[in-house]
Amino acid sequence: MTAADGVTPVGREPAGPTGVPVAPSGSPEPPAPARTGAERAVLRLARPYLSRLLGAGLLAAATEFAGLALMATATWLLMSAAGRPPLDRLTVAIVAVRALAVSRGVFRYTERLAGHDAVLRMITDVRARVFATLAARRETGRRTGDALSRLVSDVEAAQDLLLRVLVPGAAAALVSVLAVGIAALISPPAAGVLAIGLLVAGVALPALATRITRRAADEVAPLRGALAVDAVDLTHGAADLAAFGATGAALAAAHQRAGRLARLERRLAATGFAVDALGVLVGGLTAAAVVVVALRAEVGGVLVGVLAVGSLAAVEVALALVAAARQRTQLRAGLARVADLLTEPATATPQTTPEPGNDGHDVRFSDVTVRYRAGAAPALAGFDLDLPAGRRVAVVGPSGAGKSTLAAVLTGAVRPDAGRVTARGVPVSEIPAEHLPRVVGGLLAEAYVFHATVKENLLLGRPDATEADLAAAARAAGLLDWVREQPDGWETVVGEQGGQLSGGQRQRLALARALLAAPPVLVLDEPTEGLDPAAADAVLESTLAATPAGHSVLLISHRLSGLAGLDEIVVLEGGRVVQRGRHDELVARPGWYREQWLRQEAAERGYLAITP
Repeated sequence: MTAADGVTPVGREPAGPTGVPVAPSGSPEPPAPARTGAERAVLRLARPYLSRLLGAGLLAAATEFAGLALMATATWLLMSAAGRPPLDRLTVAIVAVRALAVSRGVFRYTERLAGHDAVLRMITDVRARVFATLAARRETGRRTGDALSRLVSDVEAAQDLLLRVLVPGAAAALVSVLAVGIAALISPPAAGVLAIGLLVAGVALPALATRITRRAADEVAPLRGALAVDAVDLTHGAADLAAFGATGAALAAAHQRAGRLARLERRLAATGFAVDALGVLVGGLTAAAVVVVALRAEVGGVLVGVLAVGSLAAVEVALALVAAARQRTQLRAGLARVADLLTEPATATPQTTPEPGNDGHDVRFSDVTVRYRAGAAPALAGFDLDLPAGRRVAVVGPSGAGKSTLAAVLTGAVRPDAGRVTARGVPVSEIPAEHLPRVVGGLLAEAYVFHATVKENLLLGRPDATEADLAAAARAAGLLDWVREQPDGWETVVGEQGGQLSGGQRQRLALARALLAAPPVLVLDEPTEGLDPAAADAVLESTLAATPAGHSVLLISHRLSGLAGLDEIVVLEGGRVVQRGRHDELVARPGWYREQWLRQEAAERGYLAITP
């Protein structure tokens, strides 16, 4: 969908010299500060859910402690029962074992419930923010597949950072400290040995795991993004690849990346197994050392067994820090890929946002300049325009004059490098993304049509629209007759990206959707593209007639026919205003508008003369 529906496309795929899409070899390695900044950004976004996350962390610690206590208590019970004492001496231990076994399951369930509730709420905000930033930037260097990878896989890294790193890591550290404290009550020397073992398991091994997996882990996320690009290229560019004989090369490149990714993942798995084996060794050595020290300290036989089993269980808990460190290493690259998207400047507070509604919104462009690349010629330079509520203005000019850039700036898809655009005095860039489509919307040059029915595509503009509303919008867009001719009527499926429609039908469908949304400021970028002159004039006339009174219209067009009734016409060339005025004024004086109007009139008269 385009900004007319609240979403704008990320950008087109770059192509090679033959026009065939060229997949990058990989994404550049993000700098280390981006990774740290990404973690800070995730934690900032988690602040509203801090109480839930804290509760999840405490429940995770309670789960691990219950498991540790269960092992120790069960060991004491078994060793004590071997001496056949009176049953009343074992009653408390029996009850404790049953209580700990049950509570461990309860704690684990509630921990997962609380943690996932908090994280899934947060991830909704993160994904919406990343999507809005990707759409607003419209970076031409961003590949569609790579953007999808960032939106899905990389954003999930924020979820895993909390659920698989911070919560279990904090719980393991807390339980390890408690284990040493309890061991100290039985035998301080044994507690000292246990502390050393826990430091090795919880500090040294995580550091080792991080060091030996960092390089491979940092390559995984960019490779997954490149593979997503390959998938998009091979799917949507299949015809182009076949036409240029590049299918084999594209498949070979995809297989090469897939093989590289598989090798990296095998390497990560192998190093993980090696570190896990070291963890088992550390646990066994720690338990053996604790037993030796406890016996030398003349600790009772039953308590020696409790210390031994408890040490094994405590080291097992501490090894969760190894898994957390390994997971954090694998998340670094993914977090870095969304770091700049998570640290975008905050939008304005709702108090400064114009209230969406059916009334008009005054729009003003003040000295707006836009460059798509540093050092490039401006797409817009010093542009000024007042668009009061109810005013209808057309912007015309040759291809590349900056017309579509103007529409993109007004709809928030592109931010100006200088100057400002305001709606009712509020900068468009400060209006929250969820409110902007209710203030400014319409039909942009890349209107998206979904693989759904005609009705479902139209209802995206106004979900509560009645069939009469749909018919009125379709009639204004010149689509109603075609809909009625279809066997399935409104339920006609239009195909992937409107593939079952002609170019003109697709444009009319998108136009009808924009009219149905009826934003106070309606932007129409080439609304009659793909239509013959007679149909274009009829659609433009009915579209303007269907716009509610008091609503503003900004019409972007290369055709000059049908503009006589507009309040103002602005002529752009090279991103600058070269003429402005009403139609009759511009036709009466020399300039680009007069020359182009005469040329188009002659061409269209000739077309109509030969049209049956």
